Amino acid sequence: MSVINQIYSFFNYLDTMFWGYAGFVLVAALGLYLSIRFRFFQILKIKLIVMEFFNASKNIDKDRGIHPIKIFFSSVGGMVGIGNVVGIITAIQIGGPGALFWVWLAAPFGAVIKYSEIFLGMKYRITKGNSFEGGPMYYLKAALKSKIFPMIVAILLCIYGVEIYQFNVICDSLSENLHFNKLSIVFAFLALVLYACRGGIKRVAKICTVLMPFFMVFYTGMCFFIIIKNFSLLKEVISLVFNSAFTGHAAIGGFAGSSLIIAIKQGISTAVYSGDIGIGYDSIINSQSSNKNPESQAVLSILGIFIDNFICTLSILVLLMSSIWQMGTTIEGSKLIQLAFSKYFPYMNVFMPIFLLLTGYSTIIAYFAVGIKCAEYLSPKKGEKIYYIYAIFSLILFSFFSQRVPLLVMSLSGGALITINLIGIFLLRDKISAPFQGKKATKKMLVE
Repeated sequence: MSVINQIYSFFNYLDTMFWGYAGFVLVAALGLYLSIRFRFFQILKIKLIVMEFFNASKNIDKDRGIHPIKIFFSSVGGMVGIGNVVGIITAIQIGGPGALFWVWLAAPFGAVIKYSEIFLGMKYRITKGNSFEGGPMYYLKAALKSKIFPMIVAILLCIYGVEIYQFNVICDSLSENLHFNKLSIVFAFLALVLYACRGGIKRVAKICTVLMPFFMVFYTGMCFFIIIKNFSLLKEVISLVFNSAFTGHAAIGGFAGSSLIIAIKQGISTAVYSGDIGIGYDSIINSQSSNKNPESQAVLSILGIFIDNFICTLSILVLLMSSIWQMGTTIEGSKLIQLAFSKYFPYMNVFMPIFLLLTGYSTIIAYFAVGIKCAEYLSPKKGEKIYYIYAIFSLILFSFFSQRVPLLVMSLSGGALITINLIGIFLLRDKISAPFQGKKATKKMLVE
């Protein structure tokens, strides 16, 4: 085994142990605690949460910030995309069908955690000119009474903000399917990313507001078509998910069997990565909102989590309804989902790479914009320039690795971020107020 493979195996082992034990316990314990504390409003008040989407723009600061709905689509742009289409497929390849159960379990607990981090980001944000600045760097100062941890989180978010995994997937897909030179694709796509990010979160918000509704409608429509065509298999597939959730899954053909711990790790880490749960990224995005009400803006994130989880579920059901998922881990996830769709739709070799380009683009630029904010927090004068150099180098370098290598980097940095952020959220739990608690609060929020 080469030195590089040994290093990869070591960090992959650490990642599996963290998400299978510590990460799982952190998300489940804090999610359950907050759910009980806030009376499971993320489930019981889902109708009011949906209604808030139409009421969020009624109480805004007209002089500062970005429109709440544009911020919502920027947030969803970071969540919904390649992670729901390719990342979740990789989770099934490695963790087996049971990983889907753990993705489902993470949703309600993850939703209340996400609500809390965005609420705190809004609560502790500061005014800067005609905009706002907020996020974990600001509320962690209050939680941990230290400048060290906010700086550590800012550094980790700079790493996390360079979305090397999705950039890799897009470049691979375009190169393999359209037969373009990969290096040319890397530089062309990099230019598009830099263009969007030079305009800051406002430009990112405009782009995501256009791209995300198109993605959600088009992709879910394709998935429903396949699921309806194979509706007779749905009961069998659901049974497979639940059976393998607690037992792992034995090897089938090229599929490398999984244990219970691997299924948990893949399900929880994928849900956290796809939904940006507890990472802190979304707190920075939402803190830019012109919404005056922290509860109102934070509630929208719950809607985003359930949309994200729903699209992940559709992707997995489509894959499990075919025998393609049993082909093993030697095939990249992007190729696997393409093969699944090509059974029902023509020209997938052309459509899928373009589709991944559009959906991944919104996520990459949203992450990048947050990374710039963190770099500026660390060094107001030189942070942005240094970050651009680091980002360009990282995106080019990791675009030539296997897709699992950049995914591991994202997972490890996400694990460090979620550990610090969840501790901060717990310490500030008394500062968080839940929405819709009592008739007066509900009426006030809906009127505003």
